[in-house]
Amino acid sequence: MISGAILLTVLCWAFTFGLAWGNFWVKIGLSVTVICLYSFLWQRPHFRFNFYSVILGIVSAVILYGIFFLGNVLAPYMVSAAGSQVGGIYDLGTGTNRFLIFLLLCFITGPGEEIFWRGFLQENLMKKFGNFQGFGLGTLIYAGVHVFSFNFMLIMAALVAGAFWGGLYLWKRDLELVMVSHSLWSAFIFAVFPIH
Repeated sequence: MISGAILLTVLCWAFTFGLAWGNFWVKIGLSVTVICLYSFLWQRPHFRFNFYSVILGIVSAVILYGIFFLGNVLAPYMVSAAGSQVGGIYDLGTGTNRFLIFLLLCFITGPGEEIFWRGFLQENLMKKFGNFQGFGLGTLIYAGVHVFSFNFMLIMAALVAGAFWGGLYLWKRDLELVMVSHSLWSAFIFAVFPIH
């Protein structure tokens, strides 16, 4: 179950980032749909949306946006090619309507990634290896599949964001919280207020 999930994400992220043809946002949406459906074969997520989860999700999305905003300011002092690599991340969306990107990130990619990465993979890794080890492994796998982008800044961004959402999930075990956080953060940082 876990090894199959990891293999599937490797294949999906290699397809999304490794193949030059096709629209990136369509490919990532398809990849997230595939891994999400895989997780549904093994377990059904339990949703219990409540006001607290939504508010904490919004607050955490704002905090993570602030972390990335600060990181974007500091990165050029640590990585000489940071500016061009961050620009390369945004170039993935070239030619796609921002409103469509917003809808995709907010309602498909963000929720779907959290259902799989935290609600399924991290949850099962924590059950198998213990909470902190499962959290660490889940975070490393999440960052690791982004290696197919061949973009150091994107891999580091995935590591930071994965650790952030994984830490929230470890703390609260609240899937709705991380779904709201991931959906709003990604939609705003890519489609509403890009940092580059």
